[in-house]
Amino acid sequence: MPQSRPSPPAGGAELIAQFLTVSPFVRHLGLRLERLEPDRALLALPFSEPLVTTGDIVHGGAVSSLIDTAAMAAAWSTPEVPENLRGTTVGLSVQFLAAARRHDLVADAKVVRRGRSLCYCDVGVTDSDGQLVAKGLVTYKLG
Repeated sequence: MPQSRPSPPAGGAELIAQFLTVSPFVRHLGLRLERLEPDRALLALPFSEPLVTTGDIVHGGAVSSLIDTAAMAAAWSTPEVPENLRGTTVGLSVQFLAAARRHDLVADAKVVRRGRSLCYCDVGVTDSDGQLVAKGLVTYKLG
């Protein structure tokens, strides 16, 4: 009996959900997908000592990576799989509003405009007390 091949993901959202579970960098940071819906993604960054820059403050690079990854997930969260399975961040702007001190963080990424290949995302990062600690604007290119 021939072995069946796994079926391709049903949509971009399923594709990105699978990617996030196998990405070495996502695993290294400990990122967790909390929710994925059309044009929106919530990702969590659990606090851990290796993410500290000094004292109890989460490194800005870890926060920026959370913003970038959440925006990527939101950009891919479409019902259909893009024809060309390639993508990259082409612009990333981060404003740090407060120190993220020994807290789990959650990024809420929303697509604000979707063009033919560029996707513009707004990302807010809150700590476990609900305080907004960073904002990001990300331009992501699909295909």
